[in-house]
Amino acid sequence: MSFAASPVASALMLLVLWFSWGTNWVVTKLGLAYATAFQLSLLRTVLAVATLALIMRLTGRRFTPTPAWPTFLLGLTQTAGFLVFTNLALVAGGAGKVSVLCYTMPFWTLILARVFLHEKLQPLQWLAVALALAGLLAILEPWSLGGNWLSDLLAICGGLVWAASAIIAKRMRAQHSVDTLTLTFWQLLWGTLPLLLLLPLFPQRELAFSWQLCGILLFSGVLAGGIGWLIWMLLLARLSAGMASLSILAIPAVAVLMAWLMIGELPSQAEAGGMVLIGAALLLLSLPHWWRRRG
Repeated sequence: MSFAASPVASALMLLVLWFSWGTNWVVTKLGLAYATAFQLSLLRTVLAVATLALIMRLTGRRFTPTPAWPTFLLGLTQTAGFLVFTNLALVAGGAGKVSVLCYTMPFWTLILARVFLHEKLQPLQWLAVALALAGLLAILEPWSLGGNWLSDLLAICGGLVWAASAIIAKRMRAQHSVDTLTLTFWQLLWGTLPLLLLLPLFPQRELAFSWQLCGILLFSGVLAGGIGWLIWMLLLARLSAGMASLSILAIPAVAVLMAWLMIGELPSQAEAGGMVLIGAALLLLSLPHWWRRRG
C-alpha cells in the first residue's frame, strides 16, 4: 500500500480539512478589516476557481461543461448565496457562533429532502431536528433583546442555501453522470457571475493590498477553497459515510476553538449550551451511517 492511499494519509488530510475549514471562519473575520464582505467573497471565489482549474489541468481532466442550468443553480446557492450570507453575518457576529449556525445545514437538508425529494425522516432524525431546534433557540436567545438578530438570521440563511444546494446536487446526480471535481469547478465558476453582477449594489472600499490581506486571501481562497474541496472529495472516496459526517461535525468545533484562541471570542452560557445541543444532534445524524458500516 502506498502512503497516499494509507489510513495515515487519510487521517492527515482529515486534520488539514478540519484546520482549514474551521480556521477559515476566523481568517475571514480578520479579512473584514481589509476588505468588505462582498469583496472577500468575490476574491475568495476567483482564487478557488483558479486553484481547481490548476488541479484539473494537473490531473488531466477535460474542461467539458457540466449541465448548464442545474450547475448554475448549484453555483447560485452553494457558492454565491452561501458566501454572501456567511460573510455578511461575520460583519456583525462572532466567527464561532456564525459557523455553528451555518452548520445547521444537515437539518435543513433533512426537511427540504422531505418536501422536495419525498424522503422520510427516521425517529432518530426527528430527535436530531428537535435537539437542533432547541440549540438554535439557545443560541438566538429570544428572551434577550441584546442579541444580534441580523447576524444570526444571515448565518441561518447561509445554512439554508447550502442545504438547498445539496438538494439541487442530488437531483442533478440522479439525472446526469458528472465528475465531482469538474462539477465543483464549474459551479464555482458559475457562482462568480452573480457576485460580479451584484458587486455595484454593495458598498465597496478601495483595496489596499498588504501582506496580511494576501495571506488571508491565499488561506481562504486557495487552502480552504480550492485545496479544501479536493481533500474533501478524496476523503469521501476513502472514508465511510459516518466518518465523513463526523468530519463536518468537527468543523464548527474547530471554529469556536480558533475564535477563542485567535481573537478572544467567548460564547455566553446560553450560546455554549446551544452549540453542545447542535453538536449532539449532528452526532445523532452520523450514528445510523456508522451502525450500517458496522453491520
